[in-house]
Amino acid sequence: MMNCILICLLCGLYGVLARDREQKGKYSVPVLDVKTRQLVLATNHTLVLGCRGRWELIWAFPSGLARDQVRVEESRCGRTKHHYCSRMTVSRSRAQHTGQFSCGYKHRPQKQTSVYVYVTDSQQPFVERPGMSPDVLYLKTGEQLVIPCPVTHPNVTTTLVKYPNDSLSPDQRNIIWNSTQGFTIRSPTLYYTGLFFCQTITDGVTHLSHKYYIHRPVSNIMAVYLNSSGPVQALKGNSLVLNCTAKGELNTRVSIIWDYPGKSNNVGSTTKRLVKHRLHMLFYSILTIPKLQRSDRGLYTCRVTSGENTKQEQVNVTVYDRPFIHLRPRHRSVLEVQAGQKSYRISPKLKAFPAPEVIWFKDGMVAAEQCSRYHMDGHSLVIRDVAEEDAGKYTVLVQIQEHGLYKNLTLTLVVNVSPQIGEKAVSLQDPGSVPRGIRRALHCTSHGVPPPHIQWLWHPCPSKGLPAAPRA
Repeated sequence: MMNCILICLLCGLYGVLARDREQKGKYSVPVLDVKTRQLVLATNHTLVLGCRGRWELIWAFPSGLARDQVRVEESRCGRTKHHYCSRMTVSRSRAQHTGQFSCGYKHRPQKQTSVYVYVTDSQQPFVERPGMSPDVLYLKTGEQLVIPCPVTHPNVTTTLVKYPNDSLSPDQRNIIWNSTQGFTIRSPTLYYTGLFFCQTITDGVTHLSHKYYIHRPVSNIMAVYLNSSGPVQALKGNSLVLNCTAKGELNTRVSIIWDYPGKSNNVGSTTKRLVKHRLHMLFYSILTIPKLQRSDRGLYTCRVTSGENTKQEQVNVTVYDRPFIHLRPRHRSVLEVQAGQKSYRISPKLKAFPAPEVIWFKDGMVAAEQCSRYHMDGHSLVIRDVAEEDAGKYTVLVQIQEHGLYKNLTLTLVVNVSPQIGEKAVSLQDPGSVPRGIRRALHCTSHGVPPPHIQWLWHPCPSKGLPAAPRA
């Protein structure tokens, strides 16, 4: 008896599980009461669609159909009322109602079943509804181009027209026609830029679709540069003006954004300007800070973006409280150089703001006016082909006249000259033999800086065989 009860229970459980598997398999997605993928309906007719599933249902329909034009009735259905049923009704359908109708599970929207409904209208072969697509389409490299002009009947014959009258027929290779989408260009070239529309003829009447301007966006940023190539120094209270220039190909559009220390406090303002040249575009963004504070010092970044491309330039800004001059010797105040050296630079340490005027003097006179071998390089004095007469006192005067600041520094230059013997510079006769016991004076004239030390050395004459007989 127990075995019989157990077998009955197992059989009942098996039946329930089998029925659940069958139901889950059958209604893993909702089921519509139409068996075809598309329906063709005459305008002003009523559209009725039924849907059945295991969970709560929800409908999606074309954007040209307002929700208040749709009536939905929901109920529990099936022998055990375990299923959900929904009935959607659209009265007086119109051409703009053409599109895809979908029934899906409310909490699992990816589980849905769809049917495409054409609402035919001979006076309106193209589906026109507000917000269907933008007026501008973008042609992107490596991507297909879709020109949307869906029709209200699957058998409408359509051509693609490039303004003003260049007609293109679908070849199903590169130009593909689909009545639910429009024209798809698989490999679009620059030819597919400009004004395009679709055209069809019904009952001898030509109908045109919505017009689209196809634009090829360009995002090549050729260069970005600032009006200052090095660090910027500014005085507190003065204004700061930075100009960021971006150079791009024709048709390029860029976004220029500044990042700087006072941005969050809105201390700066920007103005923009666009200049079109024959082969490129120039975009200007000018950042102005009218009254600098110490808090405005730091890194200023101009970031230029076009599509996925980004380039940027940066400059460091230093803000000083007041003008100043700091001047001192680089190493020591007495400098040494060797005569004959190709060039020599006298370069003290100088830091000043704003940029000062620098004048060099030699022994009290303007150096550049004394000798053509003296020239300025920045704040340094450079002497070419150093000579002995270049020795002396050099004074650098640093001045910022508009702020009444002056400083000077005197350096002494010693020019070392290699020792020279004057007698070697002229041709002298051999003094010949001198009798023994006779006094003879020998002269050595030398010059050098510092003064040379003279030392006489005696070298005996080499032996010539037997000693010479003494003279009488």
